Amino acid sequence: MHLFEEPKIDCHAHVLDPARFPYEPHASYRPSGQEIAPAHQYRQVMKSHGVRHALLVQPNSGYGSDNSCLLDALERGEGRFKGIAIVDMDIGTADLRALKAKGIVGAAVNATFHGNDYYKNADKLMTRLADLGMFLDLQTEDNQLLMYAPWIERIPVRVLIDHLGRPAPGSGLNDPAFSALMRLARTGRVTMKISGYSKFSKTPYPFGDCWPFVRAVVGAFTLDHCVWASDWPFLRATQRQDYGPLLELAALLFPNEADRRKLFWETANRMFAFSDRAIFA
Repeated sequence: MHLFEEPKIDCHAHVLDPARFPYEPHASYRPSGQEIAPAHQYRQVMKSHGVRHALLVQPNSGYGSDNSCLLDALERGEGRFKGIAIVDMDIGTADLRALKAKGIVGAAVNATFHGNDYYKNADKLMTRLADLGMFLDLQTEDNQLLMYAPWIERIPVRVLIDHLGRPAPGSGLNDPAFSALMRLARTGRVTMKISGYSKFSKTPYPFGDCWPFVRAVVGAFTLDHCVWASDWPFLRATQRQDYGPLLELAALLFPNEADRRKLFWETANRMFAFSDRAIFA
């Protein structure tokens, strides 16, 4: 089976459709040009690359906590999509439950966008997510993770870590934040997204300085707690990116088809319950 035909679940993609869902008036960053990403265009990308389902993550860029575009994509997605919403830190359990009924499986905390001070009370949101069986989708960089690690260890919430935790390649595998991230594997509740290399790599594709971090993450968390993601449509990318080469990089890092089956499909499907089966031949 060709790589592009292997069934996949993309665990981090965005939809942006300002023609139908205008950006917030005071948005600090307004995606444009090839960053504009309506759901119908993404579905064609999915069809071309064997992606059967996707976890759509609400972008801070353009929309912030206005989840209208995301919710519309879920409603029209015919079961292909589930979502991660952006919510107010003080959102109540009833409102979270209502989002869950619409296909939202968790809430995003993006310290790389807002900084840690914005999320200083995020432990309360984490507790409410845990009570509802929902996910915390966490994106940090540098040493930001150190604020969240004790909460993750204490609060029984399921956690998705975006883009390998965006480690600093120059600091190496013994960097305090990356070491703290590795310790979170012990909780059994943390799943890593193998994605987003361009957000922290200091080298061009195929992002060789990221490979030691990929191997360390897989070694600590195992492929039972790792999923693949594209980060389409590559917001704020500093160099050209395309879907196909990212899949080819996954095949380079995971040459064993059984490993890719776990990474591309089995782990994500177990977590998000998109479908009961996939055919591999």
